Amino acid sequence: PGGHEGVRGHGVTLVAGDVTRAESVAAVAAGHDAVISTVYRADVPADEFYASAAGALVAGLSQAGVERLVTVGVGSALEVAPGVAVHDTPDFPEEYRRFSVGHSSEIEVFAGSGLDWVVVTPPPVVLDAQAERTGTYRAGGNAVLPVEEGAPAFSYADLAVALVDEAVERRHTRAVVAVA
Repeated sequence: PGGHEGVRGHGVTLVAGDVTRAESVAAVAAGHDAVISTVYRADVPADEFYASAAGALVAGLSQAGVERLVTVGVGSALEVAPGVAVHDTPDFPEEYRRFSVGHSSEIEVFAGSGLDWVVVTPPPVVLDAQAERTGTYRAGGNAVLPVEEGAPAFSYADLAVALVDEAVERRHTRAVVAVA
């Protein structure tokens, strides 16, 4: 919000909007083929924020005629065993569990919509802001992808590439997809 309107570069225009208001989503999404959502708010409980944002995205994108939504998931919601999320394991800290479960509340909202959505989910680790882009990534289902011996840390840049690939190539639909 504020200060970034009209910023341009590399074919991108940054505009301000409110992801929790359908009218705002519709206004900024109108005329586009897809939307990539990478939202976060620390001052609102995760279950309230992500459910509200998901509802506004569904309503606003539908209003704008945009069918494709690509959003970032939370790695701790990925499964470590069938039906067992990382955040449901015994040693997972409760204060982070609330955020993970709250963040995941968006999936139910998306699943009940007519959108062509995908939740691209990085590994359940803090991404290394200094890690360099490798230009490659692996994608799987809704389970944590095994870490390959000697593999570099997954970078924000590689996550960005996975998000754009999903928006453009539509490799997955109506699914949670782990990337690493």
